[in-house]
Amino acid sequence: MSTLHLLETLVAFDTTSRLSNLALIHYVRDYLAGFGIDSALVEDATGKKANLYATIGPKDRPGVMLAGHTDVVPVDGQTWQSPPFALDIREERAYGRGSADMKGFIASVLAAVPALVNQPLHTPVHIALTYDEEIGCIGVRRLLDVLGDISTLPAMCIVGEPTSMRVVAEHKGKAAFRVKVTGLEGHSSNPAKGVNAVTNAARLVAFIDQLARSKAQSGPFDPLYEVPYTTLHVGTISGGTALNIIPADCTFDFEIRYLPADNPADLINDIKAYASALEADMQRTSPDASITFTERSTYPGLCTPPDAQVVRFVQTLLDDQTPPGKIAFGTEGGLYSEACGIPTVVCGPGNIAQAHQPDEWIALSELARCDHMMQQLVNALRSTL
Repeated sequence: MSTLHLLETLVAFDTTSRLSNLALIHYVRDYLAGFGIDSALVEDATGKKANLYATIGPKDRPGVMLAGHTDVVPVDGQTWQSPPFALDIREERAYGRGSADMKGFIASVLAAVPALVNQPLHTPVHIALTYDEEIGCIGVRRLLDVLGDISTLPAMCIVGEPTSMRVVAEHKGKAAFRVKVTGLEGHSSNPAKGVNAVTNAARLVAFIDQLARSKAQSGPFDPLYEVPYTTLHVGTISGGTALNIIPADCTFDFEIRYLPADNPADLINDIKAYASALEADMQRTSPDASITFTERSTYPGLCTPPDAQVVRFVQTLLDDQTPPGKIAFGTEGGLYSEACGIPTVVCGPGNIAQAHQPDEWIALSELARCDHMMQQLVNALRSTL
């Protein structure tokens, strides 16, 4: 089955993160079973989502893991020229939600399965598909628990996020928090009788922005990143009920995307210290006033040495010795590397600029390049890495 046909099938599954991914996972399980390949499913607590892990070739040797996530971001509020969950081919591009991020890579991996099973592989290939990557790399953590119990871990991992088929060995980490500010409601004609949650939230937001400006000005810097410093960003804020009521509640979300060499804990401690001072001032008027932090999601950065075996190996598959790149967006690669010690790179078809957008697309030439890498992988695994 061709990569394009498989991509058409995969895109047709609406695997938006808020929905189940089981239909897609069961399709892949059955597809692999048709070639005599067993799959292990690692479900979430509800049983409505699952990761998939399968091995092609000898199971008692380290191998190459091809990893991807099955969930996609919502299409709500976006205007598409064609139905987002029906692949549309036009002008040498394949349009559809998830085409670039990252069902194109998964389709290419699945298209290579017949060639892999028909070869006497010395080194196995492992396929790892996860859920809920888009909302904080959630599903992969359950898979990591299972991998931790496997006696023979993969020797290396390729995460197929869209990098325009460029080898990436490093990306930023992320820490995201929700902050809830609780004040004291009252009539706006006498602000001193209440505690304005919106105003105090705004003070904390301004402090976070001050830290962001400091990072942009003072670093540390890594010029190989498009944004060469750690960033802080406030994405949503909500509070208050009416203009003439002192707001008792305000909530906002912020994130830190940090260089692997930087330490986000220092920034988080600074933010919490400033919040603590604000809280103490608020409690002079209302002892019940508070500022609380809830961690929403975190994942580590990826920092694979540029001369690591996995880098050299994938460069060989691509016939390209260009030094590995660095990307600002995160992947599951840092977790595979940090939690299981699996040397990891990111390399996949498509461009991140098309991801999450209306009319998301992937160039057919990118799929062809990924297919070529898969064929080179088949050839390479006939002998020892």
